[in-house]
Amino acid sequence: MASMKEENKRLKKEYQSERRPMGVFLIRNMLNDKVFVAVGLDLPGIINSHTFQLKMGVHRNRQLQSDWNEFGGENFAFEILDQLEPREDMSDDGREDLAFLEELWLEKLQPFGSRGYNKRKLTREEKLRRIAAHRSGED
Repeated sequence: MASMKEENKRLKKEYQSERRPMGVFLIRNMLNDKVFVAVGLDLPGIINSHTFQLKMGVHRNRQLQSDWNEFGGENFAFEILDQLEPREDMSDDGREDLAFLEELWLEKLQPFGSRGYNKRKLTREEKLRRIAAHRSGED
């Protein structure tokens, strides 16, 4: 009979080798309809991680955390927007497809300002301007 420690190792290894769906999801504040859009290579895992962070009061998005604390977790819903199945080709982990899907959903939902909790991503030009300003000491 296998020891508990051996059984835990086996289960952990099995979990790690399991290929999980990846995708785009959102967290919706059902009281004001504001949303937070995010992606993950392990959709169930990343949703679990965000839920845990919010419950513990340590989520990196301060406004989302503040509203969660104020309104309570029961007033938030997690919704999967797009899901991709794991690749057969292990050399392609799907990150490019995920980044593209995230861009599409951010463009479609515009979850910024009063509509959501996301921060606008810098355009290529804005990033280049920041780098140039930093190099010249104009920061």
